[in-house]
Amino acid sequence: MIPLQINLYSTSHCHLCEQAEAMLLTLTEQVEYTYIEISDSLNLIDEYGIKIPVLKRLDSGIELSWPFTLEDIENFLSAR
Repeated sequence: MIPLQINLYSTSHCHLCEQAEAMLLTLTEQVEYTYIEISDSLNLIDEYGIKIPVLKRLDSGIELSWPFTLEDIENFLSAR
């Protein structure tokens, strides 16, 4: 199975983002993610600043914003 490619929109010193990343690390066979630091871009801060952490599927562009659980992530990954 080829892992699904997603972006994790986040920022440093964000405990919720750390929780989201920890959940992703349990799914390493299902997903490969790229950590995107939103503080590097005013556009990303405007788009994601109050929603982080945010997961975005690169195949479909759908997003999952906090709050979410591991079960929510699994459903997000399996959505077509």
